[in-house]
Amino acid sequence: MKEALLYETLTDKCVQCQLCAHRCTIAEGKSGLCHVRENRAGTLYTLVYGNVIARHADPVEKKPLSHFYPGSSIYSVATPGCNFRCKWCQNWEISQMPRERNLIPDTKMSPEETVEAAKGLDCAGIAYTYTEPTIFFEYAYETAKLARDRGLKNVFVTNGYMTDEALRMVSPSLDAANVDLKAFTDTFYKKQCGAKLEPVKNTLRLMKQLGILVEVTTLLIPGLNDDENELKALAGFVVNELGAETPWHISRFHPTYRLIDRPPTPLKTLKQAARIGRQAGLRYVYLGNVPGEDYENTYCHNCGELLIRRYGFHIDQNRIRDDGCPQCRTPVYGIGMSG
Repeated sequence: MKEALLYETLTDKCVQCQLCAHRCTIAEGKSGLCHVRENRAGTLYTLVYGNVIARHADPVEKKPLSHFYPGSSIYSVATPGCNFRCKWCQNWEISQMPRERNLIPDTKMSPEETVEAAKGLDCAGIAYTYTEPTIFFEYAYETAKLARDRGLKNVFVTNGYMTDEALRMVSPSLDAANVDLKAFTDTFYKKQCGAKLEPVKNTLRLMKQLGILVEVTTLLIPGLNDDENELKALAGFVVNELGAETPWHISRFHPTYRLIDRPPTPLKTLKQAARIGRQAGLRYVYLGNVPGEDYENTYCHNCGELLIRRYGFHIDQNRIRDDGCPQCRTPVYGIGMSG
């Protein structure tokens, strides 16, 4: 075990975790809502430091990131656990393992080994993903610092439910993030995730202020978060508070885990959401989990020229020049975008 970062000692050997927005007060011998941070005799420990349960070299488009070194590979790692309990989680076997099975496999991998693996596979960087990087913060934080020193980039794929303290601590090593903005009502977050909306909005704002490249993902679930007025409010928030250049990924829902009573998201609903995003002023709107659709591609927001042609996670063509669009020379938002 490793002593946790970001906690405060209270009276009677209680502690308050200050890592995520739950800010759990944890009595001696108990764990937080994530079930991977435990108070032992007044000291808070992380139970998942180095317990890497998933590791793969993925296309960066799978995160999804469409404006961060397109076409590159990124080494993706995760430990068990999550601070949300989403009923549709596609990785629930590992994200809910500590909560539902009281199990944390002993699969140790040091930050040094992770960085060496990423280098050996010629990856552009490391993504902390699959579960929630906030809850394995100590491991992600130390790995990210080492990766930065070795010339690798770092990416969080996150629900955005971290504290300002945690984000400011990791931000010097964090290059990009894809943040799930799961809906735009507190009711949805409370009922479906066991959380609140406002901390996610705060994280998004702060990421932009800190210079982290941000892309936003919303999984559209029929009847739960696909109301047009809600989507207009969500798109308006992204445009007005994060910037019109912020990419918005709208993903198709498929029944899984504990949410199997709803159908896959109709393509018509996805396209209507994309139109809402464009009408709100967003320059880059993408559809996910629907390979072959035109909304997978990147177009110049100024002249409409095709810049990147995609099929699923594969790039068929990247026409972006060092000075931007090949047609009108308008700069394209992102990092490492030129073909």
